Amino acid sequence: MMQIGQTARITRSFGAADLADFAALSGVDAPTHVPEPLIAALFSYLLGVELPGSGTNYLKQDLNFKAPAPLDVFLTATVEVTRIRADKDLVDLWATCVAPDGTVLCDGRALVKAKDVGA
Repeated sequence: MMQIGQTARITRSFGAADLADFAALSGVDAPTHVPEPLIAALFSYLLGVELPGSGTNYLKQDLNFKAPAPLDVFLTATVEVTRIRADKDLVDLWATCVAPDGTVLCDGRALVKAKDVGA
């Protein structure tokens, strides 16, 4: 059963090959820093695989990108349960992505519909 304060995190770096793949898929020139959609994808991974996990429906996302994410640096993305509305199967989460030096690259809120939210 999920609890307020429960967290999940992933640490990953993105390199030049990742940016080339992103550019090929998106049709834009390869950026010089990790693009925002790749950081947002870390949160999508956490929500769909870790917390709440399989069967989660992403309803809303509000992310604030505060600084460019450098290449070839391990970024840590974290989601934390901040509110559970069991009567509607809804979970509010706070999402953050930080660099190794503690710089907050991105933060914001996610709202998901999840199975087995509990009471």
